[in-house]
Amino acid sequence: MSRARNLGLFVALSALWGLTFPAITIGLDSFPPLLFAAVRYDVAGVALLGFLVIRGVEWVPHTRSDGLAIATAGAFLIAGNSLLFIGQQTVPGGIASILYGLIPLLTAGFAAVLLPSEPITARRLLGVGMGLVGVGVIAQPDPGNLFSAELVGMGFVLAAGVSVALGSVLLRRLAPTLGIGAMTAWAMLVGGVVLHVGSFGIGERFADVTPTLLGALSVLYLAVLGSAVGYMIYFTLLAEFGPLEINLVSYVVPIFATLGGIVLLDEALTPAMIIGFGLIAGGFVVLKGRVLVTALGIGLD
Repeated sequence: MSRARNLGLFVALSALWGLTFPAITIGLDSFPPLLFAAVRYDVAGVALLGFLVIRGVEWVPHTRSDGLAIATAGAFLIAGNSLLFIGQQTVPGGIASILYGLIPLLTAGFAAVLLPSEPITARRLLGVGMGLVGVGVIAQPDPGNLFSAELVGMGFVLAAGVSVALGSVLLRRLAPTLGIGAMTAWAMLVGGVVLHVGSFGIGERFADVTPTLLGALSVLYLAVLGSAVGYMIYFTLLAEFGPLEINLVSYVVPIFATLGGIVLLDEALTPAMIIGFGLIAGGFVVLKGRVLVTALGIGLD
């Protein structure tokens, strides 16, 4: 695969995932949040699983580890991740995407606690600390109003990030035989079921949906382009480069999310967002700088 094509796919993936943030904001005008997320993953899971079947890729789980991995991914990476939909009811997509950039740092933190091979070090503490300071710069909490709608929304966005990070580490402790694509498709379907149960449990109903063209387009975008197509590109690049370089997409996504919010939703870019993003990205560099330089050096040979 040529470098030009790799770069094109990387930018395409960043754009597809970046634009999911304004798409969520748009869709929330038509759907209750958990029901919105559930429908997204219903459609995405069926689409991705259908693609794998057509391609002749092994898609049937066979082992106990396969089942545990699917359940873990469905609970943490899909259902837990969908707290983002609740948070974005009050948090602009650009800010949500920057807060989401904390995931690689949170993942490193959980790995240090849960995986013996990745102990806590001063470098890890400094990197995670920089990321948390970046979150504080963006949130700018008012001690007298810690339960404002926007701060609570940011809490849900961060909780979604914590769920994804923890789920990623827990998956490392398992040894599924099923391929990543099939596991993701099944996880979307399992997570969708969990979300439907949660949606029903908090009183959301299909009668609450306000049918609009923009709402339908947002679901299609999130399910087909943001999820099914996005993960196909992700898996292609993952096989080519490995997880370190592909995780850098977390720091390109906010650019497209912010631009999409400005163009589509008239959102603003503030100095606090820029500084906070810099601190979060800087924390990642502190944490993974040596490995990153080595990886990039290999890629440039």
